[in-house]
Amino acid sequence: MATTPELQLSPPSPAAVEREGPSREWRTFWSNPLAWIGVIVLLLLVLFSFVGPIFYHVNDLTPHLTAALSPPNSKYPLGTDSLGRDNLIRLMKGGQSALEVGFASAIVSMVIGVLYGLVSGYAGGFVDVVMMRVVDVLYAIPSLFFLLFLDSVFKPSALLLTFVIAVVSWFGVARLVRGEVLSLKNREYVEAARALGSGNTRIMIRHLLPNVTGVVVVSTSLQVANSILTVAGLSFLGLGLPPPQPNWGQMLSDSMTYMFQNAWWLIYPPGLAILFTELSVNFIGTALQQAYDPRLRR
Repeated sequence: MATTPELQLSPPSPAAVEREGPSREWRTFWSNPLAWIGVIVLLLLVLFSFVGPIFYHVNDLTPHLTAALSPPNSKYPLGTDSLGRDNLIRLMKGGQSALEVGFASAIVSMVIGVLYGLVSGYAGGFVDVVMMRVVDVLYAIPSLFFLLFLDSVFKPSALLLTFVIAVVSWFGVARLVRGEVLSLKNREYVEAARALGSGNTRIMIRHLLPNVTGVVVVSTSLQVANSILTVAGLSFLGLGLPPPQPNWGQMLSDSMTYMFQNAWWLIYPPGLAILFTELSVNFIGTALQQAYDPRLRR
């Protein structure tokens, strides 16, 4: 009796694995309830900050001393501050600066850290040692002192805050990427690419960079939360964006004066806005970490 020949299955190519991986990880991400909560809350905050002012512009940011410290009413849903400015529109505009600087600085720090870590890990040897010692030295400098120094030298602006926060935030990304590259650069597919004549730049961009995407995405998502909190903290200390540009940290700092005057509409809204933003971004970061790390998958 003739036998049916056994079907021979060849192992999937690295390109096929690369195409399949991200879709599996994103399916894991969207199956996580934390991801949905984080994305929905963050989307609502973005709509509130950027779309809200288009439809709501009562009083805008013009002071009206006769309406100073008015409690919430039909004209001012969140009351007014000590200068009679509408607290709701200030909350919306404050969200714009917090989200813009937070996301922009996280992206800039990601780009710097990824490039630095790729070069350091792939070069290895003396170059790697020198580059990592530079990171160690920069790590030893307290970031708050650096922020205070730049604030005293330059006029605060959104661009300056983005640059400063990015400069003090890329070290961790660089170390993570460097560690991943050290474990990947001697794999078979990298050796094969090198044997076929691929240059160092092509190997780093085409073969190593896609395989550190998980580390980069998770680190960047968490860095967004840290950046937003840093912006709020600097503004709370009076080192953020200069008036009249509102921001949540400055609003919270100004409200401390009226803490014992029962002006709750000045205290809770910016505090809750910062809290919900931090929670939403952290939820997204946690879901991404669980999606990309096999040890954390359920």
